[in-house]
Amino acid sequence: MQSRQALSTLTLGAIGVVFGDIGTSPLYALKEIFNGHHPIPVTPDNILGILSMVFWSIMLLVSLKYVLVIMRADNRGEGGSLALLALVTERAKNPRLAWVVTLLGIFAAALFYGDSMITPAISVLSAVEGMELVTPTLKPYVIPITLIILTGLFFIQKRGTGSVGMFFGPVMTGWFAILGLLGVLQIAHNPSVLAALNPLHALGFIGAHPGLAFLALGSVVLAVTGGEALYTDMGHFGRFPIRLAWFAFVMPALVLNYFGQGALLLAEPEAIENPFFHLAPDWALIPMLGLATLATVIASQAVISGAFSVARQSVQMGLLPRMQIIHTSGHEEGQIYVPFTNWSLYFAVVALVIGFKSSSNLAAAYGIAVTGTMLIDTILVAFVMALMWKWHWTAVIAVAGFFLTVDIAFFAANAIKIPEGGWFPIAMGLISFSVLTTWRRGRRLVSQEMAKQSIPMEDFITAIDDVHRINGTAVFMTSSKEGVPPALLHNLKHNQVLHDRVVLVTVQTADTPHVNDMDRIYLHRMGKGFMRLIVRYGFMESPDIPAVLEMCKHQGERFDMMETTFYLSRETIVPSMTRRMTLLRARLFATMSKNATSASDFFQIPTNRVVELGTQLVI
Repeated sequence: MQSRQALSTLTLGAIGVVFGDIGTSPLYALKEIFNGHHPIPVTPDNILGILSMVFWSIMLLVSLKYVLVIMRADNRGEGGSLALLALVTERAKNPRLAWVVTLLGIFAAALFYGDSMITPAISVLSAVEGMELVTPTLKPYVIPITLIILTGLFFIQKRGTGSVGMFFGPVMTGWFAILGLLGVLQIAHNPSVLAALNPLHALGFIGAHPGLAFLALGSVVLAVTGGEALYTDMGHFGRFPIRLAWFAFVMPALVLNYFGQGALLLAEPEAIENPFFHLAPDWALIPMLGLATLATVIASQAVISGAFSVARQSVQMGLLPRMQIIHTSGHEEGQIYVPFTNWSLYFAVVALVIGFKSSSNLAAAYGIAVTGTMLIDTILVAFVMALMWKWHWTAVIAVAGFFLTVDIAFFAANAIKIPEGGWFPIAMGLISFSVLTTWRRGRRLVSQEMAKQSIPMEDFITAIDDVHRINGTAVFMTSSKEGVPPALLHNLKHNQVLHDRVVLVTVQTADTPHVNDMDRIYLHRMGKGFMRLIVRYGFMESPDIPAVLEMCKHQGERFDMMETTFYLSRETIVPSMTRRMTLLRARLFATMSKNATSASDFFQIPTNRVVELGTQLVI
């Protein structure tokens, strides 16, 4: 009984969080296909053909590809492009293969940032636009009201989503139930629309109008945006609850609503101005407007929370500098708030709403990032099929090749929207990619420079017999598990003393989301009071050095914080013209390094026990 209750809770939570993006697509998908920048004539054959394309896109890209295949590729229960990247690189023995896979994974994460800017803008704007159906005089207030809602959403992020999250499940459950009900009521008036379930209608439309069908793919993809979130959020709810919610409730509700809109268009082609809101009776228009707005806010919240998670993963995996990460819950480790990410998204979303002005214009920018991410996920999971699942190469080519063909078709159809707005997510993706790779490359060069200046630990310990030792413990944080940390050399040079006990602490990020306590620490005693402590964290965890030192008591080492001093090295980067990094990237890296959150905050070290020593490095 308890397991059933837990499954029900997880399934309800998944409905509230995971399906928000794809669940609000009915607001604008068919409207954009038939009434957007590349409108399709509203004829019975075209309606059935488009509905068939929408249905089979959902079945192939979401149900088959993500829910049944890619969700098998979990990294200790976690999903998402970076989790998939860690999974593949862990098994890629060829350095060139690992390099290619790493760049693909980083670019997928970069595209996610571009997508996470557009989703809140297009979702909330499409819901608020329903006010125009109440009375056209409200049209001038659409953008101001949208901005007010989005501003409120981003401002409450610092308070955490725990208290609000409990309402997500019931609200979205009601949303999907009403989606399905509205669809059923329209289908009952025109059941012939169900003929679109036959894929021959999609194939017939493509054969009769190949040019229109290709243009339509650019908008059909709006019906599957958010499908990748099913994989990304797998770590929060588990594979089975997400699959159960999708097949038993969410997918039927979405399909019924799309077919209901199709049935309405067959009877009233003029309803294409906003087929979703025309599904509801006139008396229900205002309640539907309120519910749709609430659903889009919840969908936006899920995307923002996902951006926070990706930001933390990027920091832990060495793709971004240390930044402030605030835990908003004492019980849920995954509930975090990243101020820099939050406000970067906010200003981008506001600029999108003001710049594009309508959901139809934003739809032109939407899709390119999603299809790019889907394409990369297919490539990465192909490596998983070969390296992890040990599939025969013919099976890998057949399955991955089929998905790639579909992904490439959608990506190509969205590529023609680049001049109309698709340039925005690409630009954001390229900027994010440049930042992520610059930081990764810069840290590698810094490590190389510090290694050149370092001396072997054995030689250092041998040479300190005459150095005066004082009571207490000194903890030196160092990124390298070899050699003498620069901070230790500087301290000895300036103060001419060493503590009785010296601990060299190196924090490493594993290729797994979490590391159990048994594998958390490795303590090596080197003699003369020196010891090296290797600490391992998963890419979904936040480091806590005082907690780790407390764990050392199980290995015979006890630490009193009042007798312990932490020494941190602060590198000042001096850009130079070298072949290893262009001057522009070197300056970007220097700026990022200068503005990184202090190590004491990031590692949760008491600031009154910290001594920072500067080091200048030329890269």
